[in-house]
Amino acid sequence: MITRQVLQCSLEARLSGEAERWLTTAIQDALHGDQPALLRAYTDASRALGRLLFTLKEPGSFPPPEAAGLSIESWTIEDAARLLFLLCRAESYAPESGADDLLACYDLGDSREQQSWLKGVAVLPSPERYLPVVVDACRTNILPQFQAVACGNPYPSLYFPERNFNQLVLKALFNGVRLEQIVGLSARANAELARMAGDYAAERLAAGRPVPADIGLAMTGAAA
Repeated sequence: MITRQVLQCSLEARLSGEAERWLTTAIQDALHGDQPALLRAYTDASRALGRLLFTLKEPGSFPPPEAAGLSIESWTIEDAARLLFLLCRAESYAPESGADDLLACYDLGDSREQQSWLKGVAVLPSPERYLPVVVDACRTNILPQFQAVACGNPYPSLYFPERNFNQLVLKALFNGVRLEQIVGLSARANAELARMAGDYAAERLAAGRPVPADIGLAMTGAAA
């Protein structure tokens, strides 16, 4: 898979010495190890590789076309390595058992590990199977975790039902998240979202509070 190749090549270009040796072993664990070996690699990525910003060796080669709109500007090396491990696992295991292992990385991960998982979910094989997990993640009160889904991530626009997509946009407004960061918002705009955004603006004005300057981006579907 080109996604795996690009990630691995880009990571190897950034690493050296002990970190590079650790990555080589962790890739083999992700490809051929049991689930605990995968979980160790996934968890230990932060300690072994650090949290410096990730850069691509070949800009433009990632993400794949089916994940157009995915932004990796805020990704760290640990984010990229964790996605690499997930893609390795999906490549080497049968779809059902591989998906179970990928879900275990999310279910058993801490907040940062879950954020890494959510950032890359759109490029996993058969990403629609993870819809309940991603929708549920949007209910969190941990803002960086919500942003991992809402910002620079095409998954909601591609797979969320209208009701869940609208809730994501309203939550972004509540939390001061810039709506321009929501991939595909203009294409997914709808009359119900416009109504909800209008009600929110009216409530803010009635309470003497400022209305988000970009709220109009949620109201372009008013005539739909």
